Amino acid sequence: MPASSAYSVRPPSKEQVRRWRQYLADERAEAAVYRHLAARRQGEEREILLGLAEAEARHEQHWRDLLGEQVGRPVRGALRVRLLARLARMFGGVFVLALAQSAEQRSAYDGDGDATSAMAADERVHGEVVRALAARGRSHMSGTFRAAVFGANDGLVSNLALVLGVGAAGVSSGTVLLTGVAGLLAGALSMGAGEYVSVRSQRELLDSSRPDPRSHESLPDLDVDANELALVYRARGMDPAAASAHATEVLARVRDGHHVPDRAEPDYEEIGTGWRAATSSFMFFAVGALVPILPYLLGATGLSAVLLATGLVGIALLGTGAVVGVLSGAPPLRRALRQLAIGYGAAGVTYLLGLGFGTTVA
Repeated sequence: MPASSAYSVRPPSKEQVRRWRQYLADERAEAAVYRHLAARRQGEEREILLGLAEAEARHEQHWRDLLGEQVGRPVRGALRVRLLARLARMFGGVFVLALAQSAEQRSAYDGDGDATSAMAADERVHGEVVRALAARGRSHMSGTFRAAVFGANDGLVSNLALVLGVGAAGVSSGTVLLTGVAGLLAGALSMGAGEYVSVRSQRELLDSSRPDPRSHESLPDLDVDANELALVYRARGMDPAAASAHATEVLARVRDGHHVPDRAEPDYEEIGTGWRAATSSFMFFAVGALVPILPYLLGATGLSAVLLATGLVGIALLGTGAVVGVLSGAPPLRRALRQLAIGYGAAGVTYLLGLGFGTTVA
């Protein structure tokens, strides 16, 4: 039975027609998002995104069938979907994929009897497809992104805490500014050096745990009847039976003259490189640490400078928290408020300590 025949006896209400037209507009806009994203990709990712666009076209046809002659003039899609389409057309990166993932997870079809169960299931599957595509992009940027987020957040919080703590002790605005600049330089250099050492150490630790790529050269010389190759595979996590079978298979391949390939060189893209992490951390810490001292650089003094610095840092913390929330697929508002609470909490404690120190000295 065609979808529209369900309403052949009793025509749809005005509210249903309005809702169906909105669904139709949203499906059009979502299909456009995937087409714009596909235009910026090649190969398998392009095919996957075009497949999602075709699926949205099927959903669009469902609402066309229900509306029939009442389809009317095209209406505009929801603001979030139109904004997503514009971002996809302009940028098309992992940020847009993360937003698309969140959009698919908020589908209204689960609670709407006019949508089929297959459509609701489609939307859930679409969310997983987009999640997987976004995960590819996140793995490419995760090492540098982690360093950037930590650097910016540390710069904002540590320098705000430093400025508030020193200012509360009753020193002059010039001294507060000098302290803030010193904190910016010292912190940025420390963060950059720390990230480099951390990433390099992690990569070296992982390298030391990898199998020796030259170990396969010894295989032709092993005694077929008495060797410890199975112990190697057991040490790597195989159970005794599987390790013994795999060792026998490998030796059989060697005896038959087959080459045992070297293990692929890992790139540890999720960790990143030492220099990229160090540069990212240095730059973003410096930018974050600059925000609390901007009022002092512009000539503000006293309480007005403190309030302005606190407000600017609060806005920046909300921004970094929201970006992390979007890219991780979590609610951006919750992450933004969490970032703000942590930053203000740390700065508040330092301010109270500085206030108490200033009172004691006085």
